Amino acid sequence: MTEMTETEFLALTDDILNKIEDQAESWFEDLDIDIDTNRSGSVLTLVFNQKNEMVINSQAPFREIWVASPLGAHHYKQADNGQWLDTREDDINLAERLSTVCSHFAGRDLKVAI
Repeated sequence: MTEMTETEFLALTDDILNKIEDQAESWFEDLDIDIDTNRSGSVLTLVFNQKNEMVINSQAPFREIWVASPLGAHHYKQADNGQWLDTREDDINLAERLSTVCSHFAGRDLKVAI
């Protein structure tokens, strides 16, 4: 896979953050999940039950997406197959990790699709 430009990376990650934010807002509206979203540029913060915070942000210099929560911090890089894989645990992709963390904090199964 050829290295994407910073502009391409930022457009791609902006789309991903928008999708995650839209899903979180629909959980709030449709499933009555206690979740607040806050977006500032390339940083999306999800707060569950007014206490459990997850921060998802793009890191353009590294072409990575970083996720931090009380359950841990992880970095994801896009693989040749288009999936965002953990830089330390190749078998965990970004959507799976986000689904696991969101489900844990919401207390019910949630699926994040990116």
